[in-house]
Amino acid sequence: MFKKNHLAPLLAFLPVLLLSGCDSNMVVFEPKGPVAREILGLINWSLVFMLLIVVVVFGLFGYIVWKYRARPDNKDYEPPEEHGSTKLEIIWTAIPILIVIALTIPTVNTIYKLEKVPEGYENKKPITINVTSADWKWIFSYPEQGIETVNYVNIPVGTPVKFKLTSAGTMQSFWVPALGGQKYTMNKMETQLYLVADHPGEYLGKNTNFNGKGYADMEFTVESKSQQAFDKWVKDVKKTAPKLTEKKYIDLLKPTHLGRLTFSNNHLAWVNHGDMNSKTYTFPELYRNHDYPGQIFKQPDNQKNKAGKTDDKSMDMNMKMDGDSNGGEHNGH
Repeated sequence: MFKKNHLAPLLAFLPVLLLSGCDSNMVVFEPKGPVAREILGLINWSLVFMLLIVVVVFGLFGYIVWKYRARPDNKDYEPPEEHGSTKLEIIWTAIPILIVIALTIPTVNTIYKLEKVPEGYENKKPITINVTSADWKWIFSYPEQGIETVNYVNIPVGTPVKFKLTSAGTMQSFWVPALGGQKYTMNKMETQLYLVADHPGEYLGKNTNFNGKGYADMEFTVESKSQQAFDKWVKDVKKTAPKLTEKKYIDLLKPTHLGRLTFSNNHLAWVNHGDMNSKTYTFPELYRNHDYPGQIFKQPDNQKNKAGKTDDKSMDMNMKMDGDSNGGEHNGH
């Protein structure tokens, strides 16, 4: 017998069948963690609700067209002059408001849920991983384990992961479709994202925010493995991986594509890109082969305060453009 709880996913999947010509790999509809399932539930609800609205609207449209069509018996019919119907005006004003409310309430509830450790994992201590985006690679720092990886991240299965997101320069978007939704990474700011993988496997992550010609290949992999395998991997990295120097790290931040890299320490010892006073690593002079060179701002020495920090008001008044560049601080086109 067909169960009622199968109806919503089935109805939600109907539009997907009609629109599936663009991409047959609908990862969002195959969640591998509680966060992704929560988002899928919201997507299903929205699709079913909007499908219901479309059916009602088109049904009324067909009914009105048929009922008031031109016929031989009403060829000379002259409708009386109408001054409007207060009742109807209230109805067609209230309906859109109710529709917005019906979509807003579950959306807001889901958004607030995603800001916390997923339900069922509250009693399990999360691990912290700092994520730093740069053109065009992803850098993952493990402050508790004291290691760092580039373009891949290993996590233990069934354990909440607290990703602390920031950027070394331009703004990007961190997204692992199989595990959860996207969040932006911004320089001198830090956002947080909780994810859990309850299935071992390898999941694709990507940047969904355009930041230059290299953004399309700005991808990484999330490898979910058992706690024992994760602990062994950490020990192996500490023993065999090379050390990351500050000079090497600055080279990593330059606009390039890289493969997978592993280091037995991390850059958090000398720079935290989420700090408001951290340096911005945009290297605008390296974008001249991207059609638009960007702009370099210089801060006069006499505009620095005693603590060595830049006075924000003075900086706004005294920013000067270096050379003949034009545009923002950095444009990756």
